[in-house]
Amino acid sequence: MKRILLKLSGEALAGDKKTGFDEPTVAGVARQVKTLADQGMEIGIVIGGGNFWRGRSSENIDRTKADQIGMLATVMNCIYVSEIFRSVGLKTAVMTPFVCGAFTELFSKDRVNEYFAEGTVVFFAGGTGHPYFSTDTATVLRAVEIEADVILLAKSVDGVYDQDPKDHPDAHKYDEISIQEVIDRKLGVVDMTASILCMENRMPMLVFGLNQENSIVDTVNGALRGTRVTV
Repeated sequence: MKRILLKLSGEALAGDKKTGFDEPTVAGVARQVKTLADQGMEIGIVIGGGNFWRGRSSENIDRTKADQIGMLATVMNCIYVSEIFRSVGLKTAVMTPFVCGAFTELFSKDRVNEYFAEGTVVFFAGGTGHPYFSTDTATVLRAVEIEADVILLAKSVDGVYDQDPKDHPDAHKYDEISIQEVIDRKLGVVDMTASILCMENRMPMLVFGLNQENSIVDTVNGALRGTRVTV
């Protein structure tokens, strides 16, 4: 495993506050990513926007506009988290699929490869740049484009379950499951578009809880405590 795409849940980054940022949580992620970067890992990151906005946040707003707000929420998240990463000694860059003034730069696979060669962690903000596509889909799209070895899904839930463990204490957690089973059972690891994109491009995923101690480093180093989604 040399190149990874790490998807961070916006809600998970908010910690117990449920909204905005919990800086100790983000700093903990930064230290783990620094450990991986020091091991020579090439790291791309996508962050959801759920700590600020979800598409269903208001029924009075046009879906396209609501999705645009969500895209901008991910830009805010990436700029913030990239700065915390810099505070622990990492080099970072934030890319978007649309022009965002001097805040970010336009996505380019060639530029991504240059950044990785320099040891820079690259944040992919702004989703796909289009409405009706989630950050799940943006995650898989970017992972396929940059030829990542695996997607790491760091969530507020510690793996893939047969039903929502928050509502069903007896829910069963899978140690390993195929992406085809995820699609057939509609388990919602990522949305359906992202799941099919994973299946068609044979992109595996490792799903785990962000708030478990050292979970990102442990997962990359083979001590996964969540679920392996195979292709």
